[in-house]
Amino acid sequence: MYRGLDALRRPEPVSLSDWAEQHFYLSPEASSKVGKWETIPYQKGIMNTISNDDVQVITWQKSARVGYTKIITAAMAYFAEHKNRNQVLYQPTDDDRDAFVKDEIEPMLRDVPSIRTVFPWYGMKHKNNTLEKKKFIGSTLHLLGGKSPRNYRRITVDNVYYDELSGFDSNVGGEGSATSLGDTRFETSFFKKSIRGSTPKVKDTCQIEASMKDADVRLKYYLPCPHCSAKQYLEWGGKDAKFGFKWQAGNLDTVEYQCKHCHEPFDYSHLGNLLQAGHWQNEDGSVWLDQDAQFKNQDKQVIDAPKHVGFHIWSAYSVFKTWNDLVGDFLKATAKAKEGDLGPLTTFVNTKLGETWEDTTGETIDATVLYQRREPYPTRNHKIVAPQGVLFVTIGVDTQDDRFEWEVVGWGAGEESWSLDYQVLHGDLTQPQIWNILAEMLSKSIEREDGIRLEVGRICHDSGGHFAKEVYEFSKKIGVYHLVPIKGSSGYGKPIADFPRKKNPKHKVYLTEVDTNAAKELIYQRLNVQSDNLKDARAGYCHFPIADSHDERFFRMLTAEKKVLKFTRGKRLHVYECPKGKRNESLDCRVYALAALRISQQRFGVDLDALSHQIPEPPTHNFADLAKRFT
Repeated sequence: MYRGLDALRRPEPVSLSDWAEQHFYLSPEASSKVGKWETIPYQKGIMNTISNDDVQVITWQKSARVGYTKIITAAMAYFAEHKNRNQVLYQPTDDDRDAFVKDEIEPMLRDVPSIRTVFPWYGMKHKNNTLEKKKFIGSTLHLLGGKSPRNYRRITVDNVYYDELSGFDSNVGGEGSATSLGDTRFETSFFKKSIRGSTPKVKDTCQIEASMKDADVRLKYYLPCPHCSAKQYLEWGGKDAKFGFKWQAGNLDTVEYQCKHCHEPFDYSHLGNLLQAGHWQNEDGSVWLDQDAQFKNQDKQVIDAPKHVGFHIWSAYSVFKTWNDLVGDFLKATAKAKEGDLGPLTTFVNTKLGETWEDTTGETIDATVLYQRREPYPTRNHKIVAPQGVLFVTIGVDTQDDRFEWEVVGWGAGEESWSLDYQVLHGDLTQPQIWNILAEMLSKSIEREDGIRLEVGRICHDSGGHFAKEVYEFSKKIGVYHLVPIKGSSGYGKPIADFPRKKNPKHKVYLTEVDTNAAKELIYQRLNVQSDNLKDARAGYCHFPIADSHDERFFRMLTAEKKVLKFTRGKRLHVYECPKGKRNESLDCRVYALAALRISQQRFGVDLDALSHQIPEPPTHNFADLAKRFT
């Protein structure tokens, strides 16, 4: 007699973790472990917070392989089958969305019988079963890429998921962040839920880091020490710390964790039992989370759930990766870093430690320090002359709309360098007279301390901007081997200067690509080289004279750019950028002077170390009639 009320029947509410253990299944396409879902202890608190209707925002900053993707897939099934909530999942791109649907959503619909009771279109070509939308009985799941602002419009949902939030554009189509656009989709919902998860990326630019800072409470998973029972959050520790991961050099079988409190070590075999006894809490213990997702204070009294909860966990807690493997990954990454390749170490910090990467290499060079370490050069007739160590001279010329700027650089053994002069020539670059004056100034030989005059070995001249054709003609008049037009290269992993084997067919010059990022990386490393004894400076040391040409402005321009890590097409790339409002001409001139040295070494056989052992009579080039070519 009550059969007509079946449509109104609702199951007794259960938490996400309980529902997953009863219904969810790990499919072979997307999991190394196939079969019925088993909740790992640290996952339970996160899952039950997701299903807690009082919590509106969950931010999960994490390492790889801690279960985020599987948990949000289970959550989407749970909210569709158990709570009839409208949902949208955003991936960074449409391709990411396609892969997620094929690898996670489709297998879940196939392998979880309870979800098919509310999804009768499984296996059909139907408007309710597409890559962009799965329409369930009572709710809809939208599946969208996050690059286009239009994907954040015209839908109304209860739950919004952001998978790999740090991979989203920081400003989607100029309309705001993904979370600011996506969270407007649930403004009219009674059950608002924004779920954000990601491995982090670069410090201070990372969106998951920013979301964590906005959380009302930030929780980490604390474990009891098997020796003293004191609770602690597992930390990497570092080489000199009295706690954290420790091991004997060359023996990964000795990896142990040293307790922060009693300093006794324990190994990975304890982890399973420790996870069972652990719990989520904030740093000072004033808020913690029990296994039923109830928030409590330090007196174990139940308190109201925060609106925004942040979770952080990393690979040390993973049951899928041993501590030995974790340390092995670290050692491989640090070995690569010593070779100059920071990519693996960046990956380790982001995907294993679950922390943002802060790269300080080459970033902080103090212009004032460089200015204050200027040296008195030798003089003759009250004019500066080149120090005795100079063996070869190059010039880098920068072209601006209304002027030329150039640096004359002397090179010695080990590529020790001396800045010999810096000049600025203003004028109308459309007129031949300014080029005549430049030619005459570049033709001047350099007197050395021992009286030998050094001719300029090679000049690299910037051909970017509005005067490329004029630079090409300038090269042909001076000599295509002596003055080489250059342009910046957008490629990575190339030589600093890639001098072509043939002339450019159109312009008849040796137009050379210069990897400016590689050049600036080397220059900034060398600017950081210290020498307590200037008469016995280390290889690569950069000398600067006490002279009006090398004023504070020169050094501000030399150190203007900042090294940043960017992600392009899935690759980590270090690039140098000049902040808005700053000038960088002297840095560019040094890049071009270095490029001139590289061309001289690689294509014309200049060997600085060999020259340093010869009786000095450096190679010369005849520029005596240079100015006559422009009269």
